[in-house]
Amino acid sequence: MPGRTLGVGVAVHSDEFHRIVDGLTDVERSEASKWTSFSVHGKKFGYYWPRTQTVGLKQTISEQLALVAERPDVFEEQFTSGGFGWVVVYLERIEADELSELVYEAWRLTAPDELVEALPFQQAKKGRPRARKSGQAGRRSSR
Repeated sequence: MPGRTLGVGVAVHSDEFHRIVDGLTDVERSEASKWTSFSVHGKKFGYYWPRTQTVGLKQTISEQLALVAERPDVFEEQFTSGGFGWVVVYLERIEADELSELVYEAWRLTAPDELVEALPFQQAKKGRPRARKSGQAGRRSSR
């Protein structure tokens, strides 16, 4: 069954992870033999490895360190690059709401300002973009 590993209950199935990603704007998916990568406007923000049922997500370095320190059974440090820390997430050990927040944050750190402003987290979580309001400010860190 997709989204399951031997003998371990899965909190988030792979199809749920893909649904979360599909709720974001302008995501490009690239299939390789052992993983799928996810980009927005040509910049990577995530990976999925079906064999291990893990995802790799772009985060700030401080968030990467905090996640790994607080719950090393769920998160592990992947690498750092360009001022960002990538974290491996075990799908079998995380709840969908938390994964949704982390996926959105990875996308938000990577997407152009106008996409972020047009798709705030609550709308991304629902999986439907909303009309952009004039004067709406988007929150995000520098890339």
